Order: sequence, then structure tokens, then C-alpha cells
Amino acid sequence: MSTVTVGQPAPDFALKTKTPEGAATIKLGDYRGKNVLLLFFPMAFTGVCTNELCSVSGGLELYSSLNAQVLGISVDSPFTLEVFAQKNNINFPLLSDFNKEVSKVYGVLYEHFVPDVWDLHGVSKRSAFVIDSAGIVRYAEVLENAGELPNFSKIEETLKSLA
Repeated sequence: MSTVTVGQPAPDFALKTKTPEGAATIKLGDYRGKNVLLLFFPMAFTGVCTNELCSVSGGLELYSSLNAQVLGISVDSPFTLEVFAQKNNINFPLLSDFNKEVSKVYGVLYEHFVPDVWDLHGVSKRSAFVIDSAGIVRYAEVLENAGELPNFSKIEETLKSLA
């Protein structure tokens, strides 16, 4: 498993998303010229993930003012993510890494999810990456505990330093 670190180019990817208008493919490279906040999360419809993504969605104007596009990524199916976004009024793209390829490249895939009450393997660790407009990683945080949230103050500070 690879690990993405600060100062290196962010690995590009193309992932599917599903909206009421239909399926779409979103590529990280499409956002060159804009900062990107990548938020990997373990699973839609779980308490911490719902709180995190709803909070980010509710404060989206802050990220927009810092020339940043927010992208959420999980191993859920595009169909699950579409319903999750609709139910929770999440207004940024949620991308399906169903085949777990991007999570592996970014080094954020649980081999064994802890606490593993459900015996689930291969979900994304809660993680945050800030990628600058040139495609360079400027902030990277990978959490081992799925109950914790990324440090959004440091994320905001990093984005402000890029403005």
C-alpha cells in the first residue's frame, strides 16, 4: 500500500459519482488551477461520517471562498452515495472508490477495520488531503480511529496559506 505525503504530487484518479442527472466520472486532474480538499470516509449512513460530511457541506462557502473544491470518497457504491447525499443535503461530489484502488494508492485503506464489530474489511480510513492548484499535496492526515475527525482548523489554515 502506498502512502501520500506532503510535498509530493497527488496521485490522479478518475472515480464515478451518481447524481439525479445520471452517472459521471470525476477526475482529480479536472480541478487543476483550484485547490482540492479530499475527504476519505469509511461508510455512508454512519454517525460520524454523516456528521462530518453534513458539517463540511453546511460550511461549503468557506471552502469556495478559499478557491477549494471539496470531494468526498468512500468505497460505497455510487448508488448508495447518491441516496446518502440526497438524504443529507450534501452539496459536493461524493465519489465511489468501490474497487478500492484510490484508497490503496493514497494509503488509507483499512485491512482490518477496528472496532470490527461487523467484521468489515477494506473500508477507507477517515482522512483529509489538501491539494494545491498545481496538484501538490499540502496537507495530509490519516486517522486510524474512525471515530475521530480531521483537524479542520489546520485544513482551513492550510487552504488560507494557499490563497
